[in-house]
Amino acid sequence: MSLARIAKHLVSGGAARRLFPADALDRIQKAIADGERRHSEQVCFAIESALPVSRVFRGDSARERAHEAFSHLRVWDTQNNSGVLIYLLVADRAIEIVADRGIAARVPESEWVSICTAMQERFAAGDFVAGAVDSINRVSNLLATHFPSDGTVANELPDRPILL
Repeated sequence: MSLARIAKHLVSGGAARRLFPADALDRIQKAIADGERRHSEQVCFAIESALPVSRVFRGDSARERAHEAFSHLRVWDTQNNSGVLIYLLVADRAIEIVADRGIAARVPESEWVSICTAMQERFAAGDFVAGAVDSINRVSNLLATHFPSDGTVANELPDRPILL
């Protein structure tokens, strides 16, 4: 636990709404919907401004919180174990991708790390919306390669980004 991390979480309340206003959420939603027409998987995008200070004191990491959000948002509960969560923790400038076991068995972790790295670079340049959309497109391209659409669209998760 560092004082700098605690301070970041204390002052980051509302950052998700500032960085991703309604029109940005619309663009992200469209990218998810467009991508899901090309593959048979489900993509969920969640943004959290900051953790409660008690969680920061406990030393909770962005990865731990992403797994918790994966469960809470029921990304794991798709019919074909086909959910992917893209999770942003703004205060830590952290990006995590959590894939359900049906996807993780076929897509190497290095692919997700590459997408997260590219998104972090775009975010560092202040290009939040385009960075998010580009990363969703990269996730969709990857999923379309391994899990191409069979023509049916079973939208089990919301396409609209979730602000936690």
